[in-house]
Amino acid sequence: MSLWQRVRAWEGRIRNHFNVDLSTPESRRRARIYNLWFDHAILRGIWTNFHQIAPGVYRSNHPTHARFEQMKAMGIKTVVNLRGESRSAHYWTEEASCRDLGLTLVNAQLHARSAPSREELLHVIDLFPTIEPPFVMHCKSGADRAGFASAVYLLTMLDRPVTEAKKMLAPKYFHMPFGPVAILDYILDVYAARVARGPIPFRQWVEQEYDGPAIGTAYRNKVPAAKALGQPKIGPRDA
Repeated sequence: MSLWQRVRAWEGRIRNHFNVDLSTPESRRRARIYNLWFDHAILRGIWTNFHQIAPGVYRSNHPTHARFEQMKAMGIKTVVNLRGESRSAHYWTEEASCRDLGLTLVNAQLHARSAPSREELLHVIDLFPTIEPPFVMHCKSGADRAGFASAVYLLTMLDRPVTEAKKMLAPKYFHMPFGPVAILDYILDVYAARVARGPIPFRQWVEQEYDGPAIGTAYRNKVPAAKALGQPKIGPRDA
């Protein structure tokens, strides 16, 4: 085993030691350490990346308990967790905060560095009409997944043009339009190229034509968005 592999294995053991549930006072102490240092909550207590994207609709990085309290005080009722439900200290802590404060926690899974599957994307799209504002959606940093979900909200709930929706992915929100996370910009560029051929609602495009793996491959191969359009993909809902 190389030195780097030994360091990674040691780091993994330390991480697992603190990444525990909240069932005892000792595990809660360890989970707090995990959240502060391994999940970087020490930064998010100061830097919020909190923005309003529409009346009663907000985006944020992963809030601390104190920030959940502030959100509750400002009238927010529902929290959309874009990191997905997981067996991790940060999720268990968020779940406990929402339960204690009477906030409704809704989970969805998006990825910062890869294209979501059609099912994941449809799940997010179909969540929005069921959530009464005010609500907040968050990922870890509030830059990438929260920005993409905000763009999807503008496209599907407010029927905004894709040029406006793309502004949700911007350096203003600490999203950088290059590297692996720019796959999210690319998805919207592919949709914009499709709309240029003929109008189609975003949800219909996702349901009938969107192909996450193919878009991911095209992005990695630096295929221009206009050339990444494929034939409609008929899924189970269309059969």
